[in-house]
This record gives sequence, C-alpha cells and structure tokens, in this order.
Amino acid sequence: MDLLVVGGGPAGLATALHAARAGLEATVWEQRAGTIGKACGEGLMPGVVAGLTALGVHPPGYDLRGIRYVAGAHRADADFRAGPGRGVRRTVLHAALREAVLAAGVRVEQRAVRRVEQDEDGVVVDGTCARHLVAADGLHSPIRRALGLHRPRRAHRRHGLRRHYVLTPWSDHVEVHWARDAEAYVTPVSDDLVGVAVLTADRRPYDDHLAAFLELQERLAGAGTATPARGAGPLRQDASARTAGRLLLVGDAAGYVDALTGEGIALASAAVRAVINGDLAAYEREWWRLTRRYRWLTHALLGAARVLPLRAALVPAAQRLPWLFSATVDVLARPPGT
Repeated sequence: MDLLVVGGGPAGLATALHAARAGLEATVWEQRAGTIGKACGEGLMPGVVAGLTALGVHPPGYDLRGIRYVAGAHRADADFRAGPGRGVRRTVLHAALREAVLAAGVRVEQRAVRRVEQDEDGVVVDGTCARHLVAADGLHSPIRRALGLHRPRRAHRRHGLRRHYVLTPWSDHVEVHWARDAEAYVTPVSDDLVGVAVLTADRRPYDDHLAAFLELQERLAGAGTATPARGAGPLRQDASARTAGRLLLVGDAAGYVDALTGEGIALASAAVRAVINGDLAAYEREWWRLTRRYRWLTHALLGAARVLPLRAALVPAAQRLPWLFSATVDVLARPPGT
C-alpha cells in the first residue's frame, strides 16, 4: 500500500481521493461509523469549492455571496470576488467525499489505531504496512501526540458551539455577529436550514451566549432546532512539525488557529504531491507557505479581539473602510498559495 490515511473526515477523505487520482494505492481508517459531524462553521470559501469541483465533488448546499460583520447598528459587507462560496452541512460534505472516495476504489475501513512504527522503508500501523502514513485524525490528533509533535497551549483557549435551526435563510452572506465575549457565525446550509456557531473563550451554555446577540435572537425566534448544541475545542492547536519520518499531518491535526472552514481540504493535495515526489520536507515548506495569509490575518484579528476597545472598533472600522474589509475577505477566499 502506498498511503494509509488515518481519519475519515473531509481532510482525510480529500487526501485519499487526491492519492487515488494520482495513481497511488490508498486506504482510509476511521474508527467511527457513518457520516461524522463536528461543531464547525460549515461555510466553504470559494477556493475550497473550486478545489472540490476539480475533484468531481459537488456537495449540495447554499451558495454564499460573501461575509457580513454585524455589531449593533454597525454592519459591513464584503462579497467574494472569486465566485460564490457554499454553506454545506458537515455531514453532507462528508457523505459526498466518502461516495467519491469509494467510487475511486479506495478502501474505507472502520478501524482504530493503537501502535505506529516506522523506519526508512515505510510504516507499520497495527501490523499493516504502508509506504507513508497520513494522520488526519482531527483537532486533538492522538497520532500527533503519540509521536511528540503536539505543542500544548494554555492561554486564550477558545471553544466553539453550534446548533442548526429550521429556518429560511435571510441572507446569502455568512453573518458574523459580534458581542463583548463571543462571535456568532450564521451560515445558511440549505433552503430551509441555518447553522449558528458561537466562538468564545468563556465556557457557558449555548443559550447563555446566544442571549448576547439580540438581533440574532429576534431572527431565530420561533424557529425549530434541527440539532442539539454541539461543542468543539480548544480550537487553537499547534504542532511542532507537519512531518516525522514517513508521517504527514493533514487537516486540523496539522495545526489550527481559529474558524476558517475548508483549509484542511485545500491542503490535502500538497501532502499527496510530497508523497509522490518522495520529498516530505516539501510538504512542511508548502504548509507554511500556503497557510501564511490565513495564519497572519487570523492571529491579527484574534489579537485585536482580545482587547476590548479594539474589539468594539472592529466592525465600525470595517464599515468605514470597506475596501480594506473587502481585500481581507478576498485574501481568505482565494485558494491557498494564489
């Protein structure tokens, strides 16, 4: 086997699909059965949509025209210049990628990983041999920790909570509502379903956070809930490296700063290129290059948001300087590296 992918979420499946399209023999191990849910914003940027289209994957969802910031009477809009993004339920995205992977002849097995060994010739995972191993096993990647690649962080630990509401979307933008201690990301994912994800460092129940967003509460009044509140975090995860021997970390396992859906899928092709070329160090370099814009902008935004006077000024500033807000959104919306 050329490539064993541990983790059957979107990033792992996209990696396996890229590998199969490149003529590699790939297998996916995922310990959970069925489609896999996760508390995330569910808004795919235009660059990610383009990447999925190139793979022949077209998950149904809701076309997104841009991003809107909302804070009280202040609001700022920025439309995507590279075409629409798409709001897609995580389970729908997973199902579409899994179908494509199976159609490409990739084996998907329900298996957990207990032991990983490697030498200069390959890896052995619980007795199964492969030339390379991709760990796409999520935010809290057990493989990243087992191989000593995890870098623990204790400061500014943000968490996410998400719930779906049965409601006709009122906008074709992802709306980011700002309150003193949290942001709420509102993403239409179908003609009758809206996801609302709350990101915050303050650990309280979902409804307590939602009470801080008065306009959003009015929008949601009377709407039925399609899913319970689901949590994830801490969101910030760091790795000391993306490669170790014949191992590559992909998706959230490779490191995660804050909410931006789809980066893991977009970077899967870089991991497969490194395997094909026999140069895993190139993946480390590519990861840093391809994520530079996202990391810099996200770090800057989070740093400003932690200072209350700056946080209060963010949306008014975006409203007064629409060209700057639009340029920032355009940078994040483009495919990595372009």
